[in-house]
Amino acid sequence: MNHSTFLELVNRSLTPEAATEFDSRVDNQATELTEAIAAGELDSPSFGVGMELEVYAVNDEATLVELPKSVFEADCEKELGLHNAELNTTPNTLTAEGIETQAETLQASYESTRTAAREAGCEIVLDAMWTVPPAEGTESYLSAVKRENGVLVADNMARSPRYSAIDTDILNKAGGSVSLSVPGTEVSFPTILVESLTSSIQPHLQIPDAEAFPQAYNAAIATLGPVLALTTNSPLLPVDLYDVDDPKQLLEETHHELRIGVFEQSINQAWHKVKFPEKIDETADVLELLAADDTVAPFLREWLLEDPRETFADHYWELSHKRGTYWRWLRAVTGGQPVGSGDERSIRIEYRPIPTQPTVGDIISVQCLVTGLIRGLIAVDHPVAELEQSTAEAAFYSAVENGLEAELAWITADGTETTDSAEIYADLFAHARLGLAKQGFSESAISRYLDPLETRWNRRLTPSQWKLDQVRAELDAGMSFPDAVRSTQQSYLELSTAGTPFAEWERPIVQSQ
Repeated sequence: MNHSTFLELVNRSLTPEAATEFDSRVDNQATELTEAIAAGELDSPSFGVGMELEVYAVNDEATLVELPKSVFEADCEKELGLHNAELNTTPNTLTAEGIETQAETLQASYESTRTAAREAGCEIVLDAMWTVPPAEGTESYLSAVKRENGVLVADNMARSPRYSAIDTDILNKAGGSVSLSVPGTEVSFPTILVESLTSSIQPHLQIPDAEAFPQAYNAAIATLGPVLALTTNSPLLPVDLYDVDDPKQLLEETHHELRIGVFEQSINQAWHKVKFPEKIDETADVLELLAADDTVAPFLREWLLEDPRETFADHYWELSHKRGTYWRWLRAVTGGQPVGSGDERSIRIEYRPIPTQPTVGDIISVQCLVTGLIRGLIAVDHPVAELEQSTAEAAFYSAVENGLEAELAWITADGTETTDSAEIYADLFAHARLGLAKQGFSESAISRYLDPLETRWNRRLTPSQWKLDQVRAELDAGMSFPDAVRSTQQSYLELSTAGTPFAEWERPIVQSQ
């Protein structure tokens, strides 16, 4: 795509005429899919699983770098920042064999991408947020933008008309800048590229019975806080964004999962779109909520598809495009290739708040936890699906700030409401194990996947806590705060790239808190 076509597409996206036509198509497509759900056309043969994994690139000194084009000839796709990439798995059935295939596929994709990156002089990192700035500094890197014919073009953003249209639309409505306010820093940027600080994993779970989707979705909402608390991995920003007199106080005050705040603040000054999900009563509610959501940077399929075919995906193209800006920490995906069928229709849960984990093995464990847990909860008609949305939301944001020290909430299998984390995790792991057993996993396979996450709870040690403790240990040893963060990042990188399971990482020895 040449530059003039790129600019033309962005400007077409931002016209009132485009928004009117786009919204009309979305409404019509949502109505059609609502009818398809009622007719049972989104039912599928089995529970299925898939995975999205976001990564970033560094050089030998753990400094952020751009991924060269040659890397994208390997098994990965471009993401928002030039330093970002995304790896995906093809869906498999939720069985022990299916999960083994997921693990093998993800490992092979990671290895091929890492090999291509190393040949180009950089390293792929399984991490949730980069903390060692690029050579020019974080603010310069994230603020390098220009306006061309009214279009915002960020130098270090992937050259995509969709990304640039979203960026331009949001910045126009946000008054020209987005602000980031978290413990230790107050900073503004002229682009949403600040979002590219973050990396996540997104497990998917296909629900075979579309009528049962609300129970699964609402149960999944209740799990967001406890699952996030086990997986937090982004307690620090790039170190040059801080100007603090007392780094140890910052370590006490910072959030365990800054990724959530960075993403929300990069978008929500224009629209309040990145937020906790709404509970649903009927399966069709997911389409109603999606269609009613504010439209950002609309595109029409004929602009990008030279020869649109009347496949299911092409027919619902605008609805799918809008889902890409329906930024909830849990969302439904209607359509797509289901596991075990030649049809194209299915419905699945996309579980979105989890940061990228240190190793592929850790990522697969989290995939098993999420999918096994939801499967187990719906198998027994677990009452946690009735947890009040406001209660689940408060628990989620407490996990964002406090990790495993969060004030969580749950309803146990006997219907008792509890805020006791020990009771919550006992019930949570029991039902994750039950769900995997229902899908034919052996006891040894279940233990292989879930024991490492139970170890996190038993040790009270998550990746974010490890990072915070490691920085404290480096400060105790006399390092400056920037050097302590850099040293911690280097240690994390060495353990991660070696494939050492997080459950085997030694707890840093901290002399003082």
